[in-house]
Amino acid sequence: MISFLHVSKTYSGGITALSNVNLKISKGEFIFLTGASGAGKTTLLKMVYMDEFPDKESKGQVLVDFGDEHFDSKKISLRKVQALRRKIGIVFQDFKLLSDRTVFENVAISLLVSTRYSQAEIKKRVFETLSYVGIAHKKNALPAELSGGEQQRAAIARAMIHNPHLLIADEPTGNLDPENANEVFKIFQKINATGTSVIMATHNPTFYQNTPYRHLVMNQGTLQRDIL
Repeated sequence: MISFLHVSKTYSGGITALSNVNLKISKGEFIFLTGASGAGKTTLLKMVYMDEFPDKESKGQVLVDFGDEHFDSKKISLRKVQALRRKIGIVFQDFKLLSDRTVFENVAISLLVSTRYSQAEIKKRVFETLSYVGIAHKKNALPAELSGGEQQRAAIARAMIHNPHLLIADEPTGNLDPENANEVFKIFQKINATGTSVIMATHNPTFYQNTPYRHLVMNQGTLQRDIL
């Protein structure tokens, strides 16, 4: 589903984020991505949804194939990047919820800008997604009225509203206490069990040491270990 072929990325100032990374990820996998801060985890994730691209002077290439559509970092257009991102859900450490919108509005926002859905369809879809993550009863609350765990559940619901092929989570439990972190992780496991691929960057060893999922270890821009 995802292929990294000799991918390198250097930022201004000569900072190497990725160095000759080769990687293949299959449909339906749950993958942990770990490594020290600055190891290249976030850059690698951004390469998947093509917010970053391999160095132009290198032969590096990222390929994403969801079956119905194929994306190639070497020749992708802005329109195709937008199409790619509609097939990927992204969850961040700091939630990135709109503070002046309710939970319902935060989750519905990408549906509201589309002409594909009626108001009744949007309401039904948002309520079902909020129920799935356990916060349907908070649909009219503002983000400031939620706990950290509830805010992250809202962010997960927003990421899942289009039923993506892939969910990317960049340190999604970094701002949560252990109990809420564990509950959020269980939601990711439930999502993966339905067939959605999950890539989760984390510093929390309790997740990857106690589960059978594939574990990628980054170190100074290189893929140091691939533990199956």
